[in-house]
Amino acid sequence: MLHVRAQLFADIRQFFLARGVLEVETPVLSQSSGTDPMLDFFTADYFAPPLQQRLFLQTSPEFAMKRLLAAGSGPIYQIAKAFRNGEAGRFHNPEFTMLEWYQLDYRLPQLMDEIDELMAVLFQRHWPLAASQRISYQDAFQRYTGLDALTFSYQDYSRYALASHLPDAISLCGNDHGLWLDFLFSHKVQPQLGEGAVCMVYGYPSCQSSLARVSGLNPLTTERVEVFINGIELGNGYYELTDAKEQDSRFDKEITIREQQNRPLVAKDYQLLAAMEAGLPECSGMAIGLDRLLMVMTQSASIDDVLSFPLHRA
Repeated sequence: MLHVRAQLFADIRQFFLARGVLEVETPVLSQSSGTDPMLDFFTADYFAPPLQQRLFLQTSPEFAMKRLLAAGSGPIYQIAKAFRNGEAGRFHNPEFTMLEWYQLDYRLPQLMDEIDELMAVLFQRHWPLAASQRISYQDAFQRYTGLDALTFSYQDYSRYALASHLPDAISLCGNDHGLWLDFLFSHKVQPQLGEGAVCMVYGYPSCQSSLARVSGLNPLTTERVEVFINGIELGNGYYELTDAKEQDSRFDKEITIREQQNRPLVAKDYQLLAAMEAGLPECSGMAIGLDRLLMVMTQSASIDDVLSFPLHRA
């Protein structure tokens, strides 16, 4: 597996080198963290008398990479370590390896084209992929649940959950549209996606906008794409939000949700906001979990099988 991982990294580097995308490195320790209510983080205490400061292990290199973009780096990528607290299981290790890249002046269709090209290169050493698939979130949700993903109906969603033997969804999700979508998508839609092929789901509902722009064609959807193979989620990408005021507002909303859920407090990344205010160029970005990708490539049963030192042996 060491050789397979090394070859994967070499293929990625060759792919982006040929396209003039610069490899960069950003900090693992940072003064701030993301505000996403769905993510928990690790902290570290920095002590250099008289200074004492809480630092964060990054859940993603995204914010730092966007600061480089705003500083004029041009298109960039990196293979980086990321850390997410509380995530362990067949598809999760709290420390994992991520590929993240940004292309200037790309809209979502161009980003999806590049994802397709990258996956074809990376899988050619392993097994042949079938023709790639692209489907909107709304169409995928309708196909496998019969529900409208863009218009929330507590009654319709609850009836479906009971009929599908998923009664826990009602108590867990309540009247939160986003939680319902996450729950039903992961249980009923995702397992059907990308059998032997790359499946890209785009146009996520606006309540799951994260760091993506709201669509100019339909304000109920966002310019977001996720990548699946054999029902396994591999990556998440956006036509990136560049409006600093909108980003600041989203940070505030997420911090409020965290407070309501009694989750650990976080601070906004003011350095990212300053960089966006100075001018984040038009761009699209993608993040892919390389450990999960190795799982799919080697048809491994667990993420532990592709790691030299999973958490229980670290």
